[in-house]
Amino acid sequence: MSEPTALSLIPPAVVLTLAIWLRRPILSLVIGALVGLLLVDPKAILNNFSEISLKVMGDETIGWLILVCGSFGALIALLVRTGGAMAFGRFALKFAKGPRSSLFMTFILGVIIFIDDYLNALTVGSTMKRVTDKFKVSREMLAYVVDSTAAPICVLVPLSTWAVFFGGLLVDNGVAAEGQGIAVYMQAIPYMLYAWLAVGMVVLVILGVVPAMGPMKKAQLMAAQGAPALKQVDLEQVQTSDEYALKAIEEEFANADTHGKLHNFFVPILLLVAFTIYFDIDVWLGLLATLAITLPYYAVQRLMPLSEMMDQMIDGFKSMLPAIGTVTAAFIFKDVCDMLQLPQYVINSLSPYMTAQMLPAVVFVAMAGLAFATGSSWGIFAVSIPIVMPLAHSVGADIPLVIGALLSASSFGSQACFYSDSTVLAAQGSGCNLVSHGVTQLPYALIAAVVAFAGFIMLA
Repeated sequence: MSEPTALSLIPPAVVLTLAIWLRRPILSLVIGALVGLLLVDPKAILNNFSEISLKVMGDETIGWLILVCGSFGALIALLVRTGGAMAFGRFALKFAKGPRSSLFMTFILGVIIFIDDYLNALTVGSTMKRVTDKFKVSREMLAYVVDSTAAPICVLVPLSTWAVFFGGLLVDNGVAAEGQGIAVYMQAIPYMLYAWLAVGMVVLVILGVVPAMGPMKKAQLMAAQGAPALKQVDLEQVQTSDEYALKAIEEEFANADTHGKLHNFFVPILLLVAFTIYFDIDVWLGLLATLAITLPYYAVQRLMPLSEMMDQMIDGFKSMLPAIGTVTAAFIFKDVCDMLQLPQYVINSLSPYMTAQMLPAVVFVAMAGLAFATGSSWGIFAVSIPIVMPLAHSVGADIPLVIGALLSASSFGSQACFYSDSTVLAAQGSGCNLVSHGVTQLPYALIAAVVAFAGFIMLA
């Protein structure tokens, strides 16, 4: 397409409609991508899909994601099978005396693991779901708390993968001088309103100040009535791959060593955090180093033969395939939206409202909408910053405020979009159906987004 048009809005609408209707996010994303390619060139739809999918699979980010997610699954499987995760559950139950305190422990653990939203979402959810199950907390509520302390917390802490990535983009686009990317990023932290509000909102929900509402209320009532986690998922009519992953996790716990030691949980987790920091916030290197020490550490204790550890790791890797498939399909869909020039259409449509006073609020709404529609929080920032920042300079807008609006939009998209990477992993780690998680947490995300929008107007 030579010029961006309103037709670019059709694929996101198709994806959102089908995902809610069919509850099959991968199928919805693939159909949405095919609809978009039909609009680009009906005759070359299969060739274009083939080229885009091969390009995505060859992308360094996707390769990194497959390795990181799969290795997380492998590590989690070891923690479960050796009884380490169960031992942590017994330890946590000494402090968690009810639903509220178990969720508050989940929140605290999410704040502590601030380095990366993937690390956060998978570790916290997998660790705490047995504890919250004990107190009849729905997996949807657990996934919401996990998701609210994943991207929003990582955005607010300058020592995180988000800060490293976005700080680098600020330097690459001339917004910050060489070596000053993190410093400029830190200036914008007070203005990352959505992230602050999302974290505040989850605390209010845990304390009961903000009540369970809509689909979340229904999920909580089902859990309170004693419906087991797998039964809740079945009632939602989820896709077979989700059921397979959840049953695999339940079987892992059923076969876990009931006399597992707490140090077999804490040592790998602490190593993972320490190595990730040591390797300049590189989660993949942190995982490799952690596994390189954890395997001999378990072997010396004769917890299981090396061959059995390998089998457990492979099973753990396989349990992450639904999450990997969803994120890969989301990347393909995002590339199709780029072909349709969806970001350019949205920005062009809103450009008449781009005044110094309205720019932060308009940027937040536009980029949040794009991040939500495409499931690409980092990608939308990378695409929009070369367009938005020169515009911000030309109209005399407050630069840290505009950066805060962009980061707020990215964190909203990361949390609210049901097929964004961190949302997928929060649901996977918590053992919750993906679409159920997205639907139940959306009202809270929208409340925080509306308040953030009002805040950007007032601050400008």
